[in-house]
Amino acid sequence: MELPFGGTNASDTFETGTTAAAWGGVTTIVDFAVQRYGENVQESLATWHKKAEGNCSIDYAFHQIIGGIDDQALADMDYLVKNEGITSFKLFMAYPGVFYSDDGQILRAMQQASNNGSTIMMHAENGIAIDVLVQQHIARGETDPKYHSYSRPSLLEGEATSRAIVLSKVAGNVPLYIVHMSASEALNALAEARHEGLNVFAETCPQYLYMTLEDHLAKPGFEGAKYVCSPPIRSKHDKHNHHADLWKGLRMNELAVVSTDHCPFCMKDQKELGIGNFSKIPNGMGSVEHRMELIYQGVVQGEISLERWVETCSTSPARMFGMYPQKGIIAPGSDADILVWDPNGKTTIGINDKHHMNMDHSSWEGFKVDGKVDTVLSRGKIVVENDKFTGTKGHGKFIRRGLCQYLN
Repeated sequence: MELPFGGTNASDTFETGTTAAAWGGVTTIVDFAVQRYGENVQESLATWHKKAEGNCSIDYAFHQIIGGIDDQALADMDYLVKNEGITSFKLFMAYPGVFYSDDGQILRAMQQASNNGSTIMMHAENGIAIDVLVQQHIARGETDPKYHSYSRPSLLEGEATSRAIVLSKVAGNVPLYIVHMSASEALNALAEARHEGLNVFAETCPQYLYMTLEDHLAKPGFEGAKYVCSPPIRSKHDKHNHHADLWKGLRMNELAVVSTDHCPFCMKDQKELGIGNFSKIPNGMGSVEHRMELIYQGVVQGEISLERWVETCSTSPARMFGMYPQKGIIAPGSDADILVWDPNGKTTIGINDKHHMNMDHSSWEGFKVDGKVDTVLSRGKIVVENDKFTGTKGHGKFIRRGLCQYLN
């Protein structure tokens, strides 16, 4: 929520974003506090607490983005784990000049995480090579949104994933979590590492399970900008069938979690910053309201079991990020966070059908789902019932997290 990117900020606030999440059956979000190079990590976390406190209708926690790794940032990692309940740190192999960390900086952060028990989250794309490809496309006049995907080939996601895994081994098998995986090459590297018994995990997102370059990014005019995210949506004509491989990864528990990488931008005044230059389009889509229903459609289609739907969308995230059994299970002593799902209902997603995110379009316009959210409870309080939002701003509280519960 409110992430600064590409000269603007993500359009959802903590109020609008958590309300939309509740509508979609989500009872806890874990967002990102952002530190850029030259900023103080603890001060950046305090800034994000101020944004969220008193504005959330469901519970929330934070990962910490480390955009500038130096001695103070490394010391702050220890402080956040010990004192703030922040036990996961996101690094970027992409976005040179913005969030990027080189291999030496990544290794230092991984060594620090190995000492304090935290998890390193990695945006795994080769940002240096991507920047070269971006400039080459633009120089040829290839500026439409579809070239966003061509400039970020799946091979470079696979390469970065492999490199991150090697660095995690050098750092002593530190817990490594690859975020928003989109490509078969990356999944293959993940599977090999997991078969070695390494503490390497990953997530994927709905857009990588359903959308394609040809059907979305390549839409006429500037419509494809709605679907610009990183890693990009892949081509259905690639060597690999990325959709099929990712669904299989979910079935086989190579992929542990389905997240959203929720980072919405309006077309007007935001995505439109990239008219005539795809590299200026703010990267991100809005999906926090639709994750549960979109992945349930995978159950309907026979891609995953009902139990796996619950596991990848609830239990595994809670265990992965140190919130279980407070979250992720219905049991005595756990928070009464409950989604009542109607498997016989029908949902049509669209800007005029089911849309509560602060966006002027829906990334999932016209998508039809078998099943719908019936009732949602947050710590025993009904927040959605009978197609009405009954939650309240400020009900959501900050969750201090423990360490990953899946380590070998």
